[in-house]
Amino acid sequence: MNFSWMAWTLPTALFFLTILMLLVGMSIWEYFAPGGSPRVGILRLETTRGDRLFVSLLGAAFIHLAWLGLVGPNLWWALALSVVYAIGVFRYV
Repeated sequence: MNFSWMAWTLPTALFFLTILMLLVGMSIWEYFAPGGSPRVGILRLETTRGDRLFVSLLGAAFIHLAWLGLVGPNLWWALALSVVYAIGVFRYV
């Protein structure tokens, strides 16, 4: 297979592998504890684990895009900020 049409660098591969592992992990979690444990957080909306994962991934994308536009291509601090954001979303939303 020729994947030269896409820039398959190590960070790109790790990004897609991380997304895949998150989805597999959430699927296993849902299998053993079905229902997604819905709850009402600070937004006063009922959210499930999948909703909170989606909001976390969407927020991480915006954090990284803002970081690229405002700071530059060194994304390690953006990654750290995204992890803190995801922990906050899973805890309080």
